[in-house]
Amino acid sequence: MASGRLIYALPAMSSEDILFEKKGVAGHVILNRPDALNAVSLRMLRALAQKLDEWEGDRAVTRVVVTASGGRAFCAGGDLRALYDLGRAGLIEGALDFFRAEYALNARIKFYRKPYVALIDGIVMGGGVGISVHGSHRVAGDRFTFAMPEVGIGFFPDVGGTWFLPRLPGELGAYCALTGQRLNAAEGLAVGVATHRVRSSRFPELLEALCRAGSVDALLAAFADPPDETVAILAEQGAIHRSFSVDRVEDILAALDGQAAGNGARARLAASTAALMRTKSPTSLKLALAQMRRGGKLEFAQCMRTEFRIVSRVMRGHDFYEGVRAVIVDKDQAPDWQPATLEAVSAQEIERYFAPLASELVLP
Repeated sequence: MASGRLIYALPAMSSEDILFEKKGVAGHVILNRPDALNAVSLRMLRALAQKLDEWEGDRAVTRVVVTASGGRAFCAGGDLRALYDLGRAGLIEGALDFFRAEYALNARIKFYRKPYVALIDGIVMGGGVGISVHGSHRVAGDRFTFAMPEVGIGFFPDVGGTWFLPRLPGELGAYCALTGQRLNAAEGLAVGVATHRVRSSRFPELLEALCRAGSVDALLAAFADPPDETVAILAEQGAIHRSFSVDRVEDILAALDGQAAGNGARARLAASTAALMRTKSPTSLKLALAQMRRGGKLEFAQCMRTEFRIVSRVMRGHDFYEGVRAVIVDKDQAPDWQPATLEAVSAQEIERYFAPLASELVLP
């Protein structure tokens, strides 16, 4: 079975899937795959990286602005079906080329020397988070919906999740990583995923303003709405912290089960959270929690290299392919996780995912 890096076929991508224009003082990026919820392909990642290099050296471009077509999604993630097909064909190195490019781009954005502004209106998940959350400015529109749902497909919260999730307030990062729960615009702003909130109806006007000369910070401050006084996720932060501050997934579930034994809305939330977690890949749950506990102590580059170590093993495993089969291919929503229980996933097995590679990720 072939595994060479140069012989696999890239999934088809139209030249229109990602668009670039210089507009005034801005380099404008448009994600343009609305029928695929603007999911990013390898060619899109490479095209964006190349354009960022070009614009960083262009004195006429003073900021980069990223928008998306379609209205429903900013970017719902990476092209999972293409990765599934590559892995199933034995072309693991081909699949890993996607992650090499993606993680290098995440780092490129994180350390970009010009303002990088993502105007996020709609779904932003997985790979979409990777090309937005590391930018200097993240603007949430009315339809902003953030999530890292990877444990539900036998994967793990990558694209820098090892870095930014542990740095959310309290244990909210672990909560997002292990449940895949969604945050709305008010919640995204409150926890720091977004830096500003602007009404969707004002996005065209904001884009035009960003393309003119002037301070990016001042412009965004002028357009931004004030934060909500009451934010649902913050109201639950204490209960989330009590449940998710332990170091074993089994203990998190035990804490949630204890809360669920009570009465009222908080008990119902604990019960639904525990039930949701029990549908996820046991291996992925333990991987994600291990990421959260390590990531807070690592520098950004170390986080990205850690994720490449993990993905290099995940792509040679079982649960990712089973998760994508159940959710995207057959859509029966009935994955057969292996191992099927948390108890069957040992600490030694999880440690194996974090071990050094013979060929580590190279970052720009």
